[in-house]
Amino acid sequence: MSSFLTIFNSLVDLAFWIIIVQVILSWLIAFDVVNTHQPWVNRIWSALNALTEPLYRPLRRILPDMGGIDFAPLIALLAIYSLQVIVTNNLA
Repeated sequence: MSSFLTIFNSLVDLAFWIIIVQVILSWLIAFDVVNTHQPWVNRIWSALNALTEPLYRPLRRILPDMGGIDFAPLIALLAIYSLQVIVTNNLA
């Protein structure tokens, strides 16, 4: 059972860092620090959006429009952390 928890925690940690990197890159793009017209930035941005959009889409349907502020990544991080705590405490 400990190998399952190790793999599960590693996957949750990976998802956590993917969301964090996507949020930071979105800020850098919004403040014109990086340009999406650069090929490598566009590839990274597209890959991160492809990975995170399935998580964000249902949350964005539920959350009210906050006028340009997207709380979907924050809610996704809280949900991932809660899932990790629940699984770890119930299987440990």
